[in-house]
Amino acid sequence: MSATAPSARRTRISWTRFAVVVASVAAVSFVGVRAVSAAFATPVVPGPTGFAAYVDVTAMPAYAFETPSGPAQSHVVLSFVVADPSSPCTPSWGGAYSLDQAASTLELDRRLAQLRLTGGDAAVSFGGQRGSELSTVCTQPPALREAYRAVVDRYQVSSIDLDIEGSALDDTASIARRATAVRGLQDDEKAQGRDLAVWLTLPVSTSGLTTQGVAVVDSMLSAGVDLAGVNGLTMDLGVTPTAAQPMSSFVLQAARALQTQVSAAYGRVGIHLDATQAWGKVGMTPMIGQNDLPAEVFTLADAGTVNQFARDQGVGRLSMWSLNRDSTCRSPLPTVLSVVQTSCSGVDQGDASYAAVLAAHSDGAPLGPQSPAPTTSPTATPVATPSTPSSLVDDPAHSPFPIWDPLGTYPGGTKVVWHHQVYQARYWTTGFAPDTPVASSYDSPWTLLGPVLPGDTPAPLPTLAPGTYPQWDPAQAYVAGSRVQLGLVPYQAKWWTQGQKPGVAVSGGSPWVLVAPGG
Repeated sequence: MSATAPSARRTRISWTRFAVVVASVAAVSFVGVRAVSAAFATPVVPGPTGFAAYVDVTAMPAYAFETPSGPAQSHVVLSFVVADPSSPCTPSWGGAYSLDQAASTLELDRRLAQLRLTGGDAAVSFGGQRGSELSTVCTQPPALREAYRAVVDRYQVSSIDLDIEGSALDDTASIARRATAVRGLQDDEKAQGRDLAVWLTLPVSTSGLTTQGVAVVDSMLSAGVDLAGVNGLTMDLGVTPTAAQPMSSFVLQAARALQTQVSAAYGRVGIHLDATQAWGKVGMTPMIGQNDLPAEVFTLADAGTVNQFARDQGVGRLSMWSLNRDSTCRSPLPTVLSVVQTSCSGVDQGDASYAAVLAAHSDGAPLGPQSPAPTTSPTATPVATPSTPSSLVDDPAHSPFPIWDPLGTYPGGTKVVWHHQVYQARYWTTGFAPDTPVASSYDSPWTLLGPVLPGDTPAPLPTLAPGTYPQWDPAQAYVAGSRVQLGLVPYQAKWWTQGQKPGVAVSGGSPWVLVAPGG
């Protein structure tokens, strides 16, 4: 009997397994295509980041923003305009100075003009932690709009900052009034061919804006305000930094949360922002050095981290509180403090500058799209010319202070005019021309305040009580050093003179010089 060959086995196809294989091949192919596409795709380029630090205008000692030491200090946000305590629709600086008083007492108009001569510029901030933001007490909409306008027109700013904190965040009526007034202000500027950049500055935590803060943003956008962005006060976050988790890590966490909220807020009014656009609408303002909360210290290393993050993401605005505090505390204060100071950082920063670290490699418009960035480093001290051309001869009739005299004596605080500039003596001085070139501004007894402004008129002359010195007598001869009064105004003879009336300009120079108060 012969054997029979076995028949071939039939293979059954599993359609389930087949489908899995096909799907796997397709997935691998898709991932491969995506990987190749990604390799050749144009990378996302972050937008520019601008830097402008806050200056507390009314804090003493005054910070000399008018003579910036470099580009990092050349664009500033002057703070804070609030309602006059006795006139709710009248703007004031810190509730202490009207706009006119700030011009005369703080020389604010002149100092701002000087800043612009260096290539810098300024925005004005309304509100802040103290005082009453205008919209919270000025309940008449037309008057509120004019109050904002008075500040914009006075200082010719193209950017404003609305710093809404504390109880103002809960005042829904003022939130609506503010949005309407600012929209009207922007419309007015647009009608004049100008743009007005508007930043909202609001407190944040590591989870971003509060519910009230979100409502402020929503109100502005719903009113049609063209916001330059939302600036988060990334300070006093209620955290405990460690070596492994420094203060900057919490600042970045707050910024990421804010960016998400800004994107959502625009979405609610029908405007889609991609990630880059949303970051361009975000601002970050840390408090340098010791924060109000003892555990929170923002170091120079933190500043470097925040700068790199801001440029990597394209954060629209980077700032800090404040230039007044950007130095190591000096004697009699200790170098390191856990109590916040208005004139120093509370940390040992040596000669380093927080502003310089935070502003490093910044490439954006510091105060908004309309503000030009300086093209060169500002010069803090004017350079004297070898001779005095006639164009620099000072006119007493249009000089707000006495013209500097090389034989005059000037106690600290005395203001003079020299070559169309106003200077203030830092300490007692004589014979040192205010515009003498020096290696550092600290080598001069004079501080430059700014130019003589159009419309300046002579300030009242100093007076003394009757009989302090003898009345000037045209028949009497006076030797150098003799003091007299003309009326109540005191003068001192610079050389021998007779018959030459004090206070009268003469060819070759008057033989008399005013006696400055305390001189």
